[in-house]
Amino acid sequence: MPSSKPLKTAPKGTAARAVPKIAFVADTTAAAREAKRACVRAYGNAPADEAHIVVALGGDGFMLHTLHGHIDGAPIFGMNVGTVGFLMNEYRPDGLQERLARAVTVKLHPLQMTARTKSGKRHSALAINEVSLLRATGQMAKLRISVDGVERLPELACDGALACTTAGSTAYNLSAHGPILPLGSRLIALTPISAHRPRHWRGAILPANATIRFETLEPEKRPVNATADHRAVTNVVELEVAEAKDRTVTLLFDREHNLEERILREQFAS
Repeated sequence: MPSSKPLKTAPKGTAARAVPKIAFVADTTAAAREAKRACVRAYGNAPADEAHIVVALGGDGFMLHTLHGHIDGAPIFGMNVGTVGFLMNEYRPDGLQERLARAVTVKLHPLQMTARTKSGKRHSALAINEVSLLRATGQMAKLRISVDGVERLPELACDGALACTTAGSTAYNLSAHGPILPLGSRLIALTPISAHRPRHWRGAILPANATIRFETLEPEKRPVNATADHRAVTNVVELEVAEAKDRTVTLLFDREHNLEERILREQFAS
């Protein structure tokens, strides 16, 4: 279950607050590389496998890449030197240690994708934002959707469909006109992408412990590909999505600009 609480950098009872070991990682852009050089000059750079905190310098795409590399590992504090930066904090290298000491933690369970392809091969991947299915040709996809073993939609004619986490509800899901989910809501959004039939179906909001099963109808004529964040699988005939309850990613945010407040603001954005 997502949670928010102040980051602790020293155990109770210690006379002085421990200084955390920080590892800086950066995207390949010139701005991100220069930001990393400035941070390393000021604070040093611990090896990633020894760090208490990883500071990611880039945009949301790089932040997702970094989170995937630290599932069940050190918390990630992102600083935006990219474009949108929804998952990032403001880039301000001055006073970074004080910001980290005051930061609020957000713990999220990713989604587990298990896909079977036309050849019978199975693929598994984790998604912090969403698992999506998309038509692979000019033909619209046709999908059968079941939830917890019960068929809920015998045929959805569409460009695709997606299932997303609360954090991912403001990403691709929002572009597909899906609902924005409050951070602590323990929900998954199931959203169609350009649905043709049934024309007025707008998706569903499901409990986080639900298992969603997609079946590709007419896979020879209407092939479908699947993606878990940036991991893609082609020619998918069957796919299951469920919360990975035993896996956790930890994000850090400035207290005054935490993720819960950002998601709430999105619900009132014009």
